[in-house]
Amino acid sequence: MIEIKQLKIGYKKDILVDIAFKIRSSLALVGQSGSGKSLTLKALLGMLPDSMTNALDVEADFEFSAGETIAFVPQNPFTALSPLTKIKKQFFVSEERVEELFGELNLNLELLERFPPELSGGQLQRIVIAMALSNKPKLLLLDEPTTALDPDTRVMIIELLKKLQILENFKMLFVTHDIVSAKNLCEDICVIRYGKLVESGKMSEVLETPKEEYTRTLIEANFANRKFRI
Repeated sequence: MIEIKQLKIGYKKDILVDIAFKIRSSLALVGQSGSGKSLTLKALLGMLPDSMTNALDVEADFEFSAGETIAFVPQNPFTALSPLTKIKKQFFVSEERVEELFGELNLNLELLERFPPELSGGQLQRIVIAMALSNKPKLLLLDEPTTALDPDTRVMIIELLKKLQILENFKMLFVTHDIVSAKNLCEDICVIRYGKLVESGKMSEVLETPKEEYTRTLIEANFANRKFRI
């Protein structure tokens, strides 16, 4: 288990995020735009600007280090890769490891010889996930990884992530406003609003019996606006 005992972000006395949470296996951090989700991700990745204060207290059974034991999958796969470089040139691990990951992600090896603009959104997102997992991270951070995808591809990516977690043995923090996708991927959920945790617990329990009106509103809006279920 990974325990974020304290994460406090702000500008001197102006605190923007002040939360604590645990990642047992897979945790969804859910909230509307401006709730503090992106700041939380940037803090865990060590990407906050120097002008911001950042107090991070973590307890984990591995060295908590972005780029080594922590990997990141961004929101938009179309901007995550160099468009002028072949896919194979954007991996920095052995050919055997790349082939292993392509197999796990149901990707054809011939895609390694192609350029990113030649691929579909689903193919690109799977390649970005393969890159994130190439060094066998202990924690995978996901920033709205299905937002730019069509509904069928979104479902496929969620199912692949569930399979990959078993095969590659990593924990997940899934940052999203999409509760429908989070429901199918994560066992636990934290709801964040204005940099504070509103509600947290097991996914099934929070979705079935939310304690806070804000949580209830998010859930109702998500399921009412979706034409499919996963």
